[in-house]
Amino acid sequence: MIDIKGNKLKISVRRLVEFLCRGGDIDNRFGGVTDKNAMEAGARIHKKIQKSMGSDYRAEVPLCNIKKTDNYEIIVEGRADGIFEKNGTVIIDEIKGTYRDIKYLTGPADVHRAQAMCYAYFYAVEEGLESIGIRLTYANLDDESVKYFEEYFTFTQIEKWYFALIEELCKWGDYVFFHKEERNKSIGNLDFPFEYRPGQRNLAVSVYKAIRDSQNLFIQAPTGVGKTISTVFPAVKAMGDCEGDKIFYLTAKTITRTVAEETFDILRQNGLVFNSITITAKDKICCMQFDEGPQCNPVMCPYAQGHFDRVNEAVFDIITHEKVITRQVIEEYANKHTVCPFEFSLDISYWMDGIICDYNYAFDPHVHLKRFFADAVGGDYIFLVDEAHNLVDRARNMYSAGIVKEDILAIKRLVGLLDKRLTGALESCNRELLAMKRVCEDSYAIKEDVDSFALKMMRLGELLIRFMENNRGYEHMTELSEFYFAVAHFNMMYEMAVDNYVIYTEHTDRGFMLRLFCVNPSASLKNMLERGRAAVFFSATLLPVNYYKEMLSGDSEERAIYAHSPFDTSKRLLVVGRDVTSRYTRRNEDEYRKIVSYIRTLYEAKRGNYLIFFPSYRYMEDVYACCEEGLRGHINMQKKEMTEESKEEFLSAFEDGDRAVIGFCVMGGIFSEGIDLKEDSLIGAVIVGPGLPMINTEGQILRRFYDELNGMGYEYAYVYPGMNKVLQAAGRVIRTDKDRGVIALLDDRFLNRQYQSLFPLEWEDYRIVDIKGIEQEVLDFWGD
Repeated sequence: MIDIKGNKLKISVRRLVEFLCRGGDIDNRFGGVTDKNAMEAGARIHKKIQKSMGSDYRAEVPLCNIKKTDNYEIIVEGRADGIFEKNGTVIIDEIKGTYRDIKYLTGPADVHRAQAMCYAYFYAVEEGLESIGIRLTYANLDDESVKYFEEYFTFTQIEKWYFALIEELCKWGDYVFFHKEERNKSIGNLDFPFEYRPGQRNLAVSVYKAIRDSQNLFIQAPTGVGKTISTVFPAVKAMGDCEGDKIFYLTAKTITRTVAEETFDILRQNGLVFNSITITAKDKICCMQFDEGPQCNPVMCPYAQGHFDRVNEAVFDIITHEKVITRQVIEEYANKHTVCPFEFSLDISYWMDGIICDYNYAFDPHVHLKRFFADAVGGDYIFLVDEAHNLVDRARNMYSAGIVKEDILAIKRLVGLLDKRLTGALESCNRELLAMKRVCEDSYAIKEDVDSFALKMMRLGELLIRFMENNRGYEHMTELSEFYFAVAHFNMMYEMAVDNYVIYTEHTDRGFMLRLFCVNPSASLKNMLERGRAAVFFSATLLPVNYYKEMLSGDSEERAIYAHSPFDTSKRLLVVGRDVTSRYTRRNEDEYRKIVSYIRTLYEAKRGNYLIFFPSYRYMEDVYACCEEGLRGHINMQKKEMTEESKEEFLSAFEDGDRAVIGFCVMGGIFSEGIDLKEDSLIGAVIVGPGLPMINTEGQILRRFYDELNGMGYEYAYVYPGMNKVLQAAGRVIRTDKDRGVIALLDDRFLNRQYQSLFPLEWEDYRIVDIKGIEQEVLDFWGD
């Protein structure tokens, strides 16, 4: 929104007025929804009106105004939709398309009026006019009816208004100018806050060079390397050298967001002047908790009522008084100013040097921070992507879309006879899906061409917008809005569905579904990454790195670093059980009892806390059923549904020290990554099987797709995701240089080359054992 480069503050008229002239409520009963077709319809009506105005009407006139301050120059620019004369007075025309019935419009929106007034001032200055008029032209996108609102000003009036606007802008510009000056000075004096560990300086230098060269970088960095400080520090130094303007620290889990906060705090303690915000999800930070989720409208929520009237004052208050803006700080200021804490946090983010948030806010096409990434606009942004192995599945979900036949019928019943055209469009889409359903004889079917259905969905999206615009008090607006966003997402993804997509239909528990499945999200991610300067992808489990390059950026030639573990391998025993397996064909009581024997032997050889990771809940329960009573007394089991309190209770048992705990968990679940149980809190982990995902429709599609592409379907669909879960689970054991522990991989498949090729270099000292020999290995390790 506001940035100063080369002592020039450049801003468009539209952004200026949307920032300083907005007002009113947040109202999710109608979110001002738009889609690609609506935008195209708006562009068409603009051109049609402009052409209809005659030869004296000048369309798309570029205008600019420059004001100088003591420290920087303000350049405001844009294009007036039209300029013409009426009765000897110049009129600035601003055209807006809408699906609303314009006969109910009583006046122009404040932001639209302000936009026209800016252009009027610019033109009046340029031409030396003593008076000027503005006209707001509202055109219905459906029936093309038009309504006008005109207003006239003396030059003195409009100059006074514009000067007040610029005075307000200078308040924000001065904040940016002086903060950046102070920040960059502090960065110049900043040193690495610790003594470098082996290889850590090289890692930090590599990150700096990648950012300087506007390149992406992939880092395989085991626990203990200090990957957070080794990425954050060089990114901050790059900002100080004008090689980046803002850091986005992106992650999938709350615990890693906390680590990022702590890292920035360490640098602040060493003299860094740097403001940062942690963005919390709406459903967690909402001030008004409703059973059905946040109700963001002025009727239900006092924070939504008049939010935009107060939010700028709230933002300026917090950014001028706080450097570390956490959830607690946001909630405090939101209550002080009575503004929605979630929307407030998004506005604050613009003024921050560092933004700590979920992947969604950078990569999701609907959730991403539009303040930074809308309309394919980018900036000098540095993306630090933590736990980057998680981004593959997350991105596949972001860029996939589905529509369910039964949902279409449910909305059709709700709309009924209120809008015959909308009902007809719903029925048309339903008939297309019905035809697909009749030929889907198996559980799923691949579709080569759904162009006809896609055209009907585009039309459905337009009619839904029209209905929602003109029926804002509709009693089922919540259900309709949810359905609209599903339709809009489907339409958006269909525009992107090319080589990296497989389209299929499937009979599901929800009903019959047509799905656009993104098998390789790299093209979509690359589109978002290109809106920044550089991205650093890092994880303790980014193996094989070329697979992650292919999935996350699509370029196998991009830079990569393997950072070696700094921990003494003699403090870790790694064993592979050769006489046990978790294969589906061998899942029986004999195998379960072998697993129990391994667990009992480990536990009795060295009493302490252990985590046991299973391939599924069912497998975990079957093994538990085979445990004798004495062992069961030490077992805590992960539940399928756990509250935050129950998760904390599960973990606290490992730190209490009152009794030894054996935690039964599921691989890939909430306890297999992102937790730190140090020293005696955890002395071993047993990993049952190579973590292969359950066989399902999309797994089969992935396998088929990559078999045809590169002959690696089984690896891409099953082996790589499974071994990532194994590596994450194993990483729970050694967290610091004081830790000692045992890692037991229980499955003979771990001895196959296909799986061993994915072992980290630090695992080359593994021992092969069986149930008879493991006890002595463990006793020798512990020295008992």
